[in-house]
This record gives sequence, structure tokens and C-alpha cells, in this order.
Amino acid sequence: MRILIAATAVVLILAVTPAQAQHVGHGLHGGSSPYAGWQTREIKMLSDDQIADLQAGRGMSLALSAELNGYPGPTHVLELADHLQLSAGQREKTETLLAEMKKESIALGAELMEAERGIDALFGAVIPTEQALRDATAMAAAVQGRLRFAHLRYHLRTMQILNPAQVEAYNRLRGYR
Repeated sequence: MRILIAATAVVLILAVTPAQAQHVGHGLHGGSSPYAGWQTREIKMLSDDQIADLQAGRGMSLALSAELNGYPGPTHVLELADHLQLSAGQREKTETLLAEMKKESIALGAELMEAERGIDALFGAVIPTEQALRDATAMAAAVQGRLRFAHLRYHLRTMQILNPAQVEAYNRLRGYR
């Protein structure tokens, strides 16, 4: 009897799953795509929050390789300045780093948004050639790489300002150790 029940269950699962799979998440027969509504975005690849982050020079998790491996960044160091007992000189140097990072990141963010607009334009106006698409995506990827490098570089520079005890305290306060 158990074998008959199990066999019936398997047959029902195999019969129903393919039919359901055709309709889930693809916009067919009342389903919807997870991208529905995105076609009205200013830049198709970027959410409003991502655009705001790029315009403000925020990190957008681009420096997680540094952050999660014990290299503090200037933004969070300043947030934790009192806990880290930064000297006036350390605070000033970190504030300078943060200002430089934001200036560079905002400029690169504007470049990235322009590159993504270019990709949108390729698909919005004409059928793009593969070469035009290759060039446009390479440009966007290069800017993305420069933006990520900028954020990572400022983590390296922040390490030069802090002493080992402050770095350890930072990582403990951030929950990494």
C-alpha cells in the first residue's frame, strides 16, 4: 500500500511540475516577471537606490573584499571615531580620505551611469551590432572596475592611519571578530 501511495505521489508531481514551471515568473497567464515595472527606470540596469548611491559616492558593497578581510574604510572609521579613540590628526586624515574618496567615486559613478545609458540607447534606438554591444559593455565594465578599485584603495589608505589596536577594535565593533 505504501508503495502504491508513493508511486502515485511521484506520478502526480511529475505531471504537475512541468505545467506549473511554464507559467511561474514568466509573465504568462497572470504570472509576473520580477522585472515588471523596470522598463520605466531611468537607467535600466540601475535601481533608484543604486543611482542615489552612485551620485553620493557611497560604497555599494564594492569594497567588501577589503572590509571583510580586516581593512577598515574611512566612512565607518569616522562613524566609530569615538569608540576607536581617534586622535585629532587621525580624524582629520580620515576626513580628508573620505572627501577624496567621495569626489572620485561621484565622478566615476557619473561615468558609470553614462555608460549604462549608452547600453540602454543601443537597445532603445536600433538593433545593436555585436561589436557596438561589446564596446559599450566593455566601457561600462571598465568604469565599474575603476570605481571598485577606488573604494578598495581608500580602505588600504585608511589602514595607514590606524594603529593595530584600532584596526582590531574596528573589526570587533563591526562584528567581524
